[in-house]
Amino acid sequence: MPTRRQALKTLAVATLATSAFAKFTPAIAADAPAATAPTGPYKLPPLPYAYDALEPSIDAETMHLHHDKHHAAYVKKLNEALAKEPSFTPPANVDDLVAHLDQVPESIRTAVRNQGGGHANHSLFWLTLQPNERQSATSYSPSLLKAIGDDLGGLDKLKATMTEEGGKVFGSGWVWLVLDGGKHLTVMTTANQDSPLTEGHYPLFGIDVWEHAYYLKYHNVRADYLAAIWNVINWDFVSQRYAAAMKA
Repeated sequence: MPTRRQALKTLAVATLATSAFAKFTPAIAADAPAATAPTGPYKLPPLPYAYDALEPSIDAETMHLHHDKHHAAYVKKLNEALAKEPSFTPPANVDDLVAHLDQVPESIRTAVRNQGGGHANHSLFWLTLQPNERQSATSYSPSLLKAIGDDLGGLDKLKATMTEEGGKVFGSGWVWLVLDGGKHLTVMTTANQDSPLTEGHYPLFGIDVWEHAYYLKYHNVRADYLAAIWNVINWDFVSQRYAAAMKA
């Protein structure tokens, strides 16, 4: 059983995730794929850009399959799992759900961990990417750059560490930049669709290293995908997310 202090800490992390997600969601492009109609408490969010907006770093076909098929499947299966326990009322935001897995009925907890984690992780992933042409206008906040320097040895070291750790993930998973409980930046990996929120950490951004995120373009060379994705990280969004977290 979690202690009261642990429960309050987890609640604070989840609340922060909810408010920051709502505040810093970028405007949706006019030609972006639309969200699907909900068939349960959760729905697939739209992409904030067109399928081909991340080329050449990430190809349009991968984005189509990744968002419309893989992410949509996580949402569908999450809603199906929750429907099996009608007496359980899930929170409105999926981040709160995966941050409080101990409150989910045991009969569906594993499904919620997998499918809810997939929904939460991908919902953040789309927002932390942006088209190549916007990178020239990208600004890193001084506070984020200082924290990266103090905690991780600088931006180049962060990129190298996340690239290395992402390459070492066996099978499927994610590599993350997170704020830990002491509000220090750290790099961590999670298996499958596990969320850092479940462990009490606040994710600033993560890189999906499941094969479906890169195989069509990069085949089995994950290292090439990990090198290319840095061209489309939305550092403005990450900086805003960090600022919101530090004020909480």
